[in-house]
Amino acid sequence: MTNTELTYLIAGVTAVLSVGLWAWLVVTPAFRAYAGWWQRTLAMVMSLYVLAAMLGAGALVGALFLWYYDRLG
Repeated sequence: MTNTELTYLIAGVTAVLSVGLWAWLVVTPAFRAYAGWWQRTLAMVMSLYVLAAMLGAGALVGALFLWYYDRLG
């Protein structure tokens, strides 16, 4: 297995695990908290907002790490 393949494998497993945890920890409780279909729909939309915020925070941390990588060592 090459380094590129290993990187893709790790990124894929991390992505699947992250989406699964998001669904388990955010979507499921938001969906079960409400009885009406429109309340559940809005809870799902808000959980997508939470997912976007988490992705943005992760991208920011990754970008900062790459920006300062040469100064860390």
